[in-house]
Amino acid sequence: MTTRESELLVSTEWLEGRLERPDFVLIDCGEAVAYRRAHIAGAAGLPHPYLKGAGESRLVMPPAEFEALARSLGISNDTPVILYDDNASLHAARVWWVFRLYGHHDVRVVDGGFNAWIEEGRPVASAPARRAAGTFTAKVDPSVLITVDELRAAVDGGSAPSIWDTRAPDEWDGSNSRGNRRVGRVPGSRHLEWRELMEGPPARRFRPLPEIRATLQQAGIDPDAETVTYCQAGIRGAFGHFVLTLLGNDRVRNYDGSMGEWANRDDTPLTLG
Repeated sequence: MTTRESELLVSTEWLEGRLERPDFVLIDCGEAVAYRRAHIAGAAGLPHPYLKGAGESRLVMPPAEFEALARSLGISNDTPVILYDDNASLHAARVWWVFRLYGHHDVRVVDGGFNAWIEEGRPVASAPARRAAGTFTAKVDPSVLITVDELRAAVDGGSAPSIWDTRAPDEWDGSNSRGNRRVGRVPGSRHLEWRELMEGPPARRFRPLPEIRATLQQAGIDPDAETVTYCQAGIRGAFGHFVLTLLGNDRVRNYDGSMGEWANRDDTPLTLG
């Protein structure tokens, strides 16, 4: 199976052919300022693509906050959702993961996103989309999320699953602290930066699935194993979760707090070297 045939991805051609009579809600997952400049016609914008909580900015927004946002976008529990961004699908994958966390699975990502859309000369708009409010109700799926206490217990007890660190190399080796009190990585983790799984600019589409699988295996990451993904804030970790789901792995949990939480506590182990 290629990425072009995956049920989690749609092409720019597929999307343009359905814009006049869409039976889905299209969401631009880029930054709000970029959305105001230009976006795909009919796309709704987000206040911020990370979807973190108002009361705890290190963690995903709680169910009530996400419900309110989804409803404001015109989404109900049976509404198909299509996502895209201008950042190599990083933000779209994060939004996909939050939808999955709250029980909505009819969500797909536009392969290549806005970069491919522009490169191919497809039409854009600047007017914001208007839709009637939806009735979405969140149903938390704890199987896609791991908490700091759960991961710490698994690491301390020697029962941790495969752990994929999706960060940049300078974060992995500790030379870039990202403002954390401590540096390092979760013991037992394997490293592969998320960018390695994308084709080069301008489009930044996903690499073919056999290449993605081989790249993960070369990094010591079993694409089919029970896996925890993490980064600095759970954004790149969500991307890793999306990629493994593309490969058919349904035993993946994203550590949403990631190093922003883990490396700023005193009771969580870190390793270097």
